[in-house]
Amino acid sequence: MPELPEVETTCRGITPHIVGQTIKQVIIRQPQLRWPVPETLNKVLCGLKIRSVSRRAKYLLFTTDAGTMLIHLGMSGSLRIMSAGQASGKHDHVDFIFNNETVLRFNDTRRFGAILWTDTPVENHPLLKDLGPEPLLAEFNGELLYQRANNRKIPVKSFIMDSHIVVGIGNIYANEALFMAGILPSRQAGSISLSRYEKLADCIRIILRHAILQGGTTLKDFVNEAGKPGYFQQQLCVYGRANLPCINCLQPLTEIRMANRTTVFCKTCQH
Repeated sequence: MPELPEVETTCRGITPHIVGQTIKQVIIRQPQLRWPVPETLNKVLCGLKIRSVSRRAKYLLFTTDAGTMLIHLGMSGSLRIMSAGQASGKHDHVDFIFNNETVLRFNDTRRFGAILWTDTPVENHPLLKDLGPEPLLAEFNGELLYQRANNRKIPVKSFIMDSHIVVGIGNIYANEALFMAGILPSRQAGSISLSRYEKLADCIRIILRHAILQGGTTLKDFVNEAGKPGYFQQQLCVYGRANLPCINCLQPLTEIRMANRTTVFCKTCQH
């Protein structure tokens, strides 16, 4: 599924095409996504100018003078910039058509994505108000992780993937950050020292920033706004490399299931 770097890549990709543009029409072909697309969305959005596009966790926020539209890409969603008149495909569920004939098209094979609207402060939206800090902002650091991990017995991998602790660290990047930090994914969160959490926080930032620069991770369901895949998968050190040699010690990497997710690590380099 699209993780934070993929969503950030999408945000940066579509922004120059639609910010400052006025919505002329919203075409809803399939209203049944994770939650129903608001029936009034076309009426609400028509005539409104997109003031900004930003990201909060894995949500894209489209700000107008009347409120904010929230889009989540779910398991398989994507947003693409199209030209007016391009035929829609089977899973092209919603089109946002602008006055300059640019089309922002929402595609979602599995329909786990969401398109929502709020006319109240978006930070108070039920889906956003209890989220943890953004991992790329200064408020996120090792001290925060250390304090929130106090007496927690859950595995550190599950801990850093909890969006109430810090947002946007999905399975792929949790594997990679823990490997870079030399921390075993199954270690109890409360047993890790402040200095190791400081290193982990740095590694999370490095991994995410590098992935964003590379355009996200190439998974079969993710494409960016131009329909091109990301390229970060070429740089993965552990995820998807079970039984292959560790890039550091050359011992075979181990794969297990943790909280129903694939977890790959090095028994020698991570402890």
